[in-house]
Amino acid sequence: MKTLKIIILLGLICHMSLFAQDLKLGSVFTDNMVLQQQSQTPVWGWGKENSKISMATSWDGISYDVTTDKNGKWKILVTTPVAGGPYTITVKGSNIIELKNVYIGEVWLASGQSNMSMLLKGYENQPVMHSTEAILKSKGRKIHFINIPAMAAYRVQEEFENAKWETSSLSTTGDCSAVCWFFADLLNQQLDIPVGIINASYGGSNVEAWMTDVACREFPGIQVPEKSEEKSQWIGNVPTLLYNGMIHPIVGYNIKGMIWYQGESNIFNVPRYAPSVAAMVKDWRKIWSVGDFPFYFAQIAPYDYKEWNFFTPQWPEISAYQREAQMKSQSLIPNSKMAVLLDVGEEYQIHPSQKKEVGQRLALLALANTYGAKGFEFESPEYERMEIEGDKAIIHFSKQFMGLTSYGKELNLFEIAGDNKVFVKAKAHIDGEKGTVVVSSYLVKEPKAVRYAFKDYVQAELFGTGGLPVSSFRTDDWE
Repeated sequence: MKTLKIIILLGLICHMSLFAQDLKLGSVFTDNMVLQQQSQTPVWGWGKENSKISMATSWDGISYDVTTDKNGKWKILVTTPVAGGPYTITVKGSNIIELKNVYIGEVWLASGQSNMSMLLKGYENQPVMHSTEAILKSKGRKIHFINIPAMAAYRVQEEFENAKWETSSLSTTGDCSAVCWFFADLLNQQLDIPVGIINASYGGSNVEAWMTDVACREFPGIQVPEKSEEKSQWIGNVPTLLYNGMIHPIVGYNIKGMIWYQGESNIFNVPRYAPSVAAMVKDWRKIWSVGDFPFYFAQIAPYDYKEWNFFTPQWPEISAYQREAQMKSQSLIPNSKMAVLLDVGEEYQIHPSQKKEVGQRLALLALANTYGAKGFEFESPEYERMEIEGDKAIIHFSKQFMGLTSYGKELNLFEIAGDNKVFVKAKAHIDGEKGTVVVSSYLVKEPKAVRYAFKDYVQAELFGTGGLPVSSFRTDDWE
């Protein structure tokens, strides 16, 4: 009899424990989170089937009620005020959950591969310039971030594990993505409001891994794997797997826009890259249901890809073609802009240490295009067209703020070719009155094409006067 009582008691305890854990929030909702200001922001979770869930927000005292569906899922649209905080959110169901230190501000999603993942404190033996200064100045800053755990899954996941929103401090800031930190830092300085960063990036990943199965099926060459319960932390290049494991659990969390730094792992199929990114963004925007949110991305930096060219002998300067594809993708993706990184590359290190320039250039694009700031150069001058005057090629550029400069140095990265399609080193100079570059060579009497910095590794020499480098480009479409 005594044994039976013990069994019954243990059963009741287990039942009560399960009951107490019945209400839970989506993994992305934790203390210290930032919610997008002045919006209808979804908050979701799970509870008992057909049970009542109540939510109260401290900034306005409003209470929201919802009933869970047959799977126990629930979602509430919360009205957020102008930026501020800290606040609390209280959720009641079979138990009570209180979220503390919640801020309202601007929320940005970040994704890509290792150059986006790279922490502010750097990788082992791979530094990030200005990191110590940034960490020391981060204490108390209203910049919060969450790093979505690396996870590749053969079926869409509803949750992730072991991640939470972090506040800025000496002990935590170093674990923020370096690009994300410098991006958020400049936004926070200029807007004077809290900034939240959701970082879902994965080293070595290709764009196909971030695409949904719907987006992948637009391309006959992309093979979507069969659905299964298999998951892994070490697969970054199989179509759909990173979307399934890292993006799907956060779909719907209200964001202002997205930053993206990826492309190195796609140099083996350059022609498909731009349309693939466009398909990815189109589908993400569709499933997020917040319109054509801004998409600002970083062009890959120069690097010596010679060892990689074993797979692409048809493109001896493979990264130049990839940079060109990235530039073209701007025209395929509405509300998108590209940050040029031609001056921050390192010849033998694919993870450039100058991440401050990357993050700040992405922030300049956001400040000008999303937040309407004016009075500064926010994007690089861009090749527009070529005209021929005798034996000279005149290169015109759009997107100029205050003209072009080489900072007094000679222009050595221009090449010119005639009908024979043989490029030779050219003489080039800036015509300041017209905002053009004049290119010529005594070896080419009738110019047909010009290329600038069209190599794997170069150090930029042509800039806008605000310091933003002109991308490598070519006027031809020769193979």
